[in-house]
Amino acid sequence: MIKKLKKKMVRKMSEEVKEEQALETCCDENCECENQHDEEIVEEVDLSEEVARLNDQLLRNQAELENFKKRMNDERIKDNKYRSQHLATAILPALDTFERAMATTTDNEEVKNFLVGFEMIHKQFVESLESEGVAIIEAEGQPFDPNLHQAVMQEEAEGVEPGMVLLEMQKGYKLKDRVIRPAMVKVSQ
Repeated sequence: MIKKLKKKMVRKMSEEVKEEQALETCCDENCECENQHDEEIVEEVDLSEEVARLNDQLLRNQAELENFKKRMNDERIKDNKYRSQHLATAILPALDTFERAMATTTDNEEVKNFLVGFEMIHKQFVESLESEGVAIIEAEGQPFDPNLHQAVMQEEAEGVEPGMVLLEMQKGYKLKDRVIRPAMVKVSQ
């Protein structure tokens, strides 16, 4: 009977030890599960932060691309608007020469015929420039505007208000809204 009792006790003790080991194993697994779960949460947070950062970067890049497109479009429009500026500034001295040639007076019929030809060429030059948006700056009799006129002389004149353009010495020109050559003028004091 003692032997039976001993065997029962040993069995009970071994069962308790097994249960204890099972509990310890389960706790270890739970800890490992909890640790693994915590690691997954940290990894998810890191991934969420990375996704947010990448989305922010994407939005910034898209905005930068849109701004670049707008700048390029504005630049292209500006280039088209003023594309003939270099040509116009190169032609203006020749136009001035034609005007000086047409201002000469003569009694010689052959020279008069040349002057008529010069007037025709001058008219074509002016029409071509006007078709590209070049316009003459009106100066004589106008108030002096430093944005449009270049004062090269001042003179006192009776009956004329100060700051008025008395004489235009060289014509000024604008291309659309941009002055390509200011008018050289004499201004009243």
